[in-house]
Amino acid sequence: MPESAKPRVAVIGLGSMGFGMATSLRRAGFDVTGCDVSGDTVKRFVADGGHGAETPAKAAKTADIVVSVVVNAAQTEAILFGADGVAETLGKGAVFVSSATMDPEVARRLAKQLEATGRHYLDAPISGGAQRAAQGELTILASGSPAAFARARPALDAMAAKLYELGDAAGQGAAFKMINQLLAGVHIAVASEAITFAARQGLDIRKVYEVITASAGNSWMFENRMPHVLDGDYAPRSAVEIFVKDLGIIQDMARSARFPVPVAAAALQMFLMTAASGMGRDDDASVARMYAKVTGTHLPGEPK
Repeated sequence: MPESAKPRVAVIGLGSMGFGMATSLRRAGFDVTGCDVSGDTVKRFVADGGHGAETPAKAAKTADIVVSVVVNAAQTEAILFGADGVAETLGKGAVFVSSATMDPEVARRLAKQLEATGRHYLDAPISGGAQRAAQGELTILASGSPAAFARARPALDAMAAKLYELGDAAGQGAAFKMINQLLAGVHIAVASEAITFAARQGLDIRKVYEVITASAGNSWMFENRMPHVLDGDYAPRSAVEIFVKDLGIIQDMARSARFPVPVAAAALQMFLMTAASGMGRDDDASVARMYAKVTGTHLPGEPK
């Protein structure tokens, strides 16, 4: 397909994930318009060669594909149907790709509402982190109608190393993502518990990291997040509040299904305590700092 025939894309939400996704699309030859609540972020995207728009409605006006990369269901609904929302201006037959993590029931409701207007909705939560987003190597867990997939596929292929097609209706992608978030939240909480417990035992935690990452107790989250603790660097790659939200959604889903999730519930309390300690906007590895404060344990970069 010649470059001129590529669909036009709008990316709403240029945070650490959205900016990388927009950059990957532009690198693949798409005409990309970015929109974000931060004007400075939009200016940075324009300086990198993209286009900018002040509102979601303006960004979507000429788009064939809108990729929404915001935090939660409420923000997604506002982008769709709020003041200056994309549903006002998105062309008939265009597709809205929702990447926020949300309750599957909400994804189904938003899809039904948008599809009633003659547009398509693809439920497409993402995993992989900011670096993979910038490299166009995300994992995308998508579900939606065949028409929604067909229209979104060129953009999905540019953003993802792995695209999972998980069903022909919205909600399935969201459900798969929540299982991932259950595991991810538990793994971060227990990794933080383990590394701080090791510090309390007087162990060299850099050596602990070396040993565990070569042993059966390792996890992707231990390997990825615990270097933040070793370096005393809690600049947010993924914030504590993200898992307060996601593990909270899991509790709601489990209660409705009458299914016990006690380990996830315990992890939620760890994230809640960390947020209540004033670290909600910090990196999610800050759960280790919460353990350290409660127990009087010293971690790198923290005051003695």
